[in-house]
Amino acid sequence: MTSPVLVEVIRGSLLESEHRGRVAVIDADGNAVLRLGDVARPVFPRSAVKPLQALPLVETGAADRFGFGADELAVASASHAGEPAHVALVEHMLARAGLDAAALVCGAHPPIHAPSAQALARSGREPSALHNNCSGKHAGFLCVACAMEANPAGYADPAHPVQRAVKAAIEGIAGVALEDRSRAIDGCSVPTWALPLEKLAHGFARFGTGRGLDPHRAEAAARIRAACAANPYLVAGTGRFCTRVMAHFGGRVLVKGGAEGVLCGALPEAGLGIAVKCDDGTARAAEVVMATLISRLLALDDADRGALAPLVQPGLRNWNGVEVGVLRPSDLLAQRT
Repeated sequence: MTSPVLVEVIRGSLLESEHRGRVAVIDADGNAVLRLGDVARPVFPRSAVKPLQALPLVETGAADRFGFGADELAVASASHAGEPAHVALVEHMLARAGLDAAALVCGAHPPIHAPSAQALARSGREPSALHNNCSGKHAGFLCVACAMEANPAGYADPAHPVQRAVKAAIEGIAGVALEDRSRAIDGCSVPTWALPLEKLAHGFARFGTGRGLDPHRAEAAARIRAACAANPYLVAGTGRFCTRVMAHFGGRVLVKGGAEGVLCGALPEAGLGIAVKCDDGTARAAEVVMATLISRLLALDDADRGALAPLVQPGLRNWNGVEVGVLRPSDLLAQRT
C-alpha cells in the first residue's frame, strides 16, 4: 500500500516536494478515530517511546529510592539537546546511584544544541556520553538496575533484567506481544522493538489516560506525564518542537519524537493517542502532521491557535534568512482531521 501524501513543501507558489506517511489516532479503548495509510504495519518507534521506557524507573521504586523528582523523570524520558543543564542533571542521576559517565553505553556525539556544541569545541573538550541525547534514559536504566540489585554492566542487553522490564512495560501498555524477530538495536545500543503504528497510538492513549492500566502503572504514567509537562525544556531543549508544544499546552499534550520520522503523542483530555510515521524519515514533516492533529483534535482558544500556527505551516528560510517557502499539511490530512 502506497502511503498518502501528508505534507507538501511549497517554494514560491509551486509544489516542490511531498512527504508521504502514515497516521493512527486511537482512543484508550482501542477505537480508531483516524487511520491514514497502513497503520497495521510495524514501525520502530525509536526514541518516541522514551516516556514508556521510563515506567520501570517509577514502578521498581528506583525513582523514590534515589530521591528523584520531576526533573529527573523528565530527562529520563528525553531526547535532550546536550545543553549544560541536561548534562548536569544526568551526572546528578548517575551520582545518586554511585556511578559516573563511564557506566553509560549510549556512545558519544556532540550536543544537538548548536551553541552548546560550539562552546564545548571552544573549550577544547570532546563530547562524551553525557552529551548523547539518550543519556537521561540510560541513566534511568542504570538506576533501575541498581534498585533491582542487578549488575549495572550489560544493562543494554535484551536479556538483562532492566530491558526485560522495559519490554514488559511496552507490551503491557500497548497490548501487543513483542517477538524476538521484531527486535533491533537502537542508535544508543539498547533494544528497539517494532510494533504496529495503531498499537503504538493505543499505547499512548492508555499512557495519557491511565484507562485499562492497573493502578500502579496508571500512577507511574501520570507521574511521568506530569514531570514532562512541568519540564518541557528537559525533554528536548531550546527551540525544539516537543519543548515548544508542551511549554504551551502543559499537561494537555504530551509529545515525543523519535528518529526516522516517528512522532507520538497523548491528548489526555480527549482520551486519544497519536502515532505518526513519515516514510522518508524526516522530522520536519512529522512535526507538521502532529501540530495539525493537535489543532484539530483539541478545543483551542486564540492563544492555542497562535502557538500552533507556525508549527502547522512553518516557513522555509534560506541562508540569508529570507522566507522562500512553507511546509503545509496536505488537503487529505487537513480534511480528515
